[in-house]
Amino acid sequence: MTYQFQDIVAWQKAHAFVLLVYNVIKSFPDFEKYALCSQFQRAAVSFPANIAEGYKKLSKADKLRFLNIAQGSLEECRYYIILSNDLGYIDENTYKLLNVAIEEASKTLNAYCKGIVDKDYNRFP
Repeated sequence: MTYQFQDIVAWQKAHAFVLLVYNVIKSFPDFEKYALCSQFQRAAVSFPANIAEGYKKLSKADKLRFLNIAQGSLEECRYYIILSNDLGYIDENTYKLLNVAIEEASKTLNAYCKGIVDKDYNRFP
């Protein structure tokens, strides 16, 4: 049983992904600061933030709504990884590192969602 959102493995993986994104975009061109960098950061931060926000929601539907928003942000990040690679802003190793991190986070989030769907739900998270 978890007592705070930081105990959720899906949130932990998502947070690690955000830290990786922040580290990677430091090397992007300056002219992308208010464009791709900003969009990538917003989507990346939205991913664990929505897991955290959904954590304390009392109904299954509310929890799943926030987790679905997190899934959408994750997929947006998946596109920004592809775009960053295609624009030559990241090398092949960084591309692979980001893909491994987002795939781990995705699988963990999907398992967390499935656990909530399958759970005999009551008022407690």
